[in-house]
Amino acid sequence: MAIAKAERLMNLALCLLGTRRPLSKRELRESIEAYLEANSEDSFNRMFERDKDDLRELGLVIETVENVEGEIGYLARRDSNRLPPITLDAEEAAALGLAAKVWQQARLAGAASGALQKLRAAGMAEDFDPYEAHGALEPRIPVHEASFEPLMLACRDRRPVAFDYRKATAARPEPRLVEPWALECWRGHWYLAGWDRERGAERVFRLSRITGRVRTRPGKYTAPVPDVVTVRETVAGWAGESADRSALIRLRAGAGYPLRAKAVSVRELGDGWDELEIPYGHGLDAWLVEFGPDVVVLEPAELRADVVDRLRAVAKG
Repeated sequence: MAIAKAERLMNLALCLLGTRRPLSKRELRESIEAYLEANSEDSFNRMFERDKDDLRELGLVIETVENVEGEIGYLARRDSNRLPPITLDAEEAAALGLAAKVWQQARLAGAASGALQKLRAAGMAEDFDPYEAHGALEPRIPVHEASFEPLMLACRDRRPVAFDYRKATAARPEPRLVEPWALECWRGHWYLAGWDRERGAERVFRLSRITGRVRTRPGKYTAPVPDVVTVRETVAGWAGESADRSALIRLRAGAGYPLRAKAVSVRELGDGWDELEIPYGHGLDAWLVEFGPDVVVLEPAELRADVVDRLRAVAKG
């Protein structure tokens, strides 16, 4: 049904844009197959009025003209429906071109490719490559989690969602009812920031820990949605970006390069191990667990205990 309506709207728009004179309802009905198949004149009139309103809501400027005989006609003049010229400077074209190249998920690849073609039509050079000076680098935002797309749509449409979530320290997943705010990619992992209704507080969920299907729920949001900056700060904080202390760890030589990049100091211990001082904030224990046997926490004691608890939970399955 949705495809049939979209096709009918497209045909009506093409008729109105392609004519040089106003077309009456009768002429439009004779030109569009879906209108010819209407059961009655009343059914056609209702369908036509809804379609006309939908096209206007989409931005098409439709004029209503009365001829000398008093008959009403419709047309959409091209000069009234033409967008102004789009001008992009080099930096804007580079940013948008890079964004179009980043997505690797199949459902977004087509839209990104179409956007890139429109950018080139708007003035971006065919051979322009924002990574030309760094040809060995290729931008990527991988999306492997099945929950990504339904959560992205729920964030866009402001729809509450329900899903089962397994915390790193828990052996079994727990049901969550969440008002999703935004998705953020951090250190190669996707996170959802939102309002957890059961706990009455904002929470961040790692998509790889969502099990089963994401289900949408009826109703409106019960908590205000913060602005984008606040959401990003929340994601960064819960993922360990906001550090207010330091931690001391042992790291196997030749391993843990992301940790080495964050290190305040590095000291060789010998026997294939190094000692690193790294920033310590919320979520560091979850990050350290990902490096498995290549990392040993020396201090503080509470961080060591948290990492041990997480490893034991993983071992239990």
